[in-house]
Amino acid sequence: MSTLWSQLARDISPYVPGEQPRIANLVKLNTNENPFGPSPKVTEAILAAAGDMLRLYPDPQSTRLREALASYHKVEPEQVFVGNGSDEVLAHAFAALLKQSEPVRFPDVTYSFYPIYCRLLEIDHEVVPLDVEMRVRVDDYVGRTGPVIIANPNAPTGIALPRTEIERLAGARAEAAVVIDEAYVDFGAESAVSLIQKFPNLLVVQTMSKSRALAGLRVGYAIGDAGLVDALTRVKDSFNSYPLGLPAQAGAIASLNDEAYFLQTRSAVIRNREDLTTELVRFGFEILPSSANFVFARHPRHSGRTLSAALRERAVLVRHFDAPRISEFLRISIGSVTDHIRLTEALSEILGGIE
Repeated sequence: MSTLWSQLARDISPYVPGEQPRIANLVKLNTNENPFGPSPKVTEAILAAAGDMLRLYPDPQSTRLREALASYHKVEPEQVFVGNGSDEVLAHAFAALLKQSEPVRFPDVTYSFYPIYCRLLEIDHEVVPLDVEMRVRVDDYVGRTGPVIIANPNAPTGIALPRTEIERLAGARAEAAVVIDEAYVDFGAESAVSLIQKFPNLLVVQTMSKSRALAGLRVGYAIGDAGLVDALTRVKDSFNSYPLGLPAQAGAIASLNDEAYFLQTRSAVIRNREDLTTELVRFGFEILPSSANFVFARHPRHSGRTLSAALRERAVLVRHFDAPRISEFLRISIGSVTDHIRLTEALSEILGGIE
């Protein structure tokens, strides 16, 4: 009953996640899920954890997982924060670090959860336009005060900044938090984790949903100065002291312990991305340079909305954003070779063949 809603519930416009439909023989290229699945060691670890211990609360600090992540990234455990997916970690970062007297700044085309967090938490914010090539210009941020959050690679464009630009941004904004959202970093970008020892204002957020194929476990984390992590922990413990269940912690640790599988499947995604880009160009698409597990593409003679609908009629799902500057684009997740064959067959029907 909407009459019982708070004013906050009335006013907020929630984030709209990628569609999860039930369509027979669906090719699902709309939510950037990994086509290869997690390491077999993850399944083994989850099954081993699913015993009598499930009757107990998990470790609220996720100590073993934080230690594993610290070892993997060559930092200290007190520099690691974990949460229920990177979305929760980001929400805590907005509350703990980005809610300041100065507005937080982020690109006008970026992860659409950022402005929603701002409205939910009553955070002043300012969007900074990408340039005409849909790239983040660090110069647009370094001369201003207040916190910054940037997705790198950016979403939904897929374009990445080099680490040197992140270093320049963090160095120029020493008085404010700089949050770098690296959800897609493993697919071709340079991580900023190595910079956190130099810049105590820098927080790097990553997820195990994409490159490690653990979207169903909901494991995200942040790496930064221990003081930043302490702020996140204070917010977390005021909201949900037990964000990660035992199976999620066990599965995440197992994934970190199977580096060979991670490297193999990551390389396969990158190879499939390059092959798909070549095919889409043959169909006449314009593709932004991607360092993510998706491509952002538009066709000069067909609208994004029309192409998305036509593909859906053929049981091929891609993501279309009806938003300023990007309404003509499709975000196409990188799938398996079979997925891409289905996609190109559908495009051939829609567009009338290769140009």
